[in-house]
This record gives sequence, structure tokens and C-alpha cells, in this order.
Amino acid sequence: MNILSRRRFAALALAAPLLAACSNGVGSGGAAIIDARVDSSLSFLYSTYPGTRDLANRAAGVLVMPVVTELGLGLGGSYGTGALRVGNTSVDYYSAAAASAGLQIGAQQYSHVLFFMTQDALSQFRSSAGWVAGADIDYAVIDQGEVLRADTTTSLSPVIAVVFAQSGLRMGATVEGTKYTRIIP
Repeated sequence: MNILSRRRFAALALAAPLLAACSNGVGSGGAAIIDARVDSSLSFLYSTYPGTRDLANRAAGVLVMPVVTELGLGLGGSYGTGALRVGNTSVDYYSAAAASAGLQIGAQQYSHVLFFMTQDALSQFRSSAGWVAGADIDYAVIDQGEVLRADTTTSLSPVIAVVFAQSGLRMGATVEGTKYTRIIP
């Protein structure tokens, strides 16, 4: 008789939804599905927060992660796929993954966009084997009135992150500690 320990049960309970979250575009139609999701996310972002269109116009490149799924129960993780756009063309595809530990419970999905405001920041991102978002990212904040606020300091930052379209039973979403890896959809 094989008895399932609490640790194994917890590991399996966390693994199942995380594996299900991995279907955010990879292996399910590839680039065409990711591009359609990116187009839809950008359309929503620009219509809901018009200030982001100006950021995009000034950016050397834009990484769009249309759906990131995040789960946590003590241990947590997130995963999503997206596309890097230079101009209006997808030039590369990426996965975003993060892990966390601590007092946490819940699940959520959200979208995020990284605006690479300098050619140097974009080049460093594209040439890395796996780029990890750190404290050097500034966030353009969406305030209570649903207006994007990007102050002068944020506008001069090499990488600006916008997190939007959150839904679920977890509060807060950031991209710090997220590892971006180039994929072939």
C-alpha cells in the first residue's frame, strides 16, 4: 500500500495548476496564438491607459506578456509567454517564470509589458541567455482613477514595467525576480 504524505500531496497540488498554466501559448499553435494575444493585450492597454501609447512610441522595443498565471500556497510560482516587438513586428518569443516562498495563498492572472526605453537596454535583454528582472525596473503606476502615471524619473528609466488586467484572489503583482527566456513556439 502506497501512502501519500502531506508533502507529496502539497507538491502534487501545486504542480498540477502550474503545469496547466504552462499552456499560455507554447505548444498550442505557437507564434500565431502568442501574436494574437499580444495584439489583444496591446489594444486593451492602449485604449484603457492612453499614456502607454506614448511610452511605446518612444521605446526601442516592447516585451508583452499577455497572460501570466501566478499560484501560491506557501510555495508559489508564475508562468507566461509573450513576444518582443520592435516596431510593430514580433522579433522573438519569450517565457516568463518566477518562483516564491513565504506566507502566500491564492491565484491570479495578469498581463505585463516591459518598455525598453533605450537601445542599450534592449540589446542587453536580447543578448542575454536568461534575463532576470531586478530592482532596476521602474513601474508606471496605475492609480485609483485608472489613469497611468509615468513621472519624469520613470520616463527616463531604461526599462519601464506596466502590470495590468489583474484578476484572481491574490493581491499585487510585480515582475521583479521574473526570469525571461527566449523560446521557439
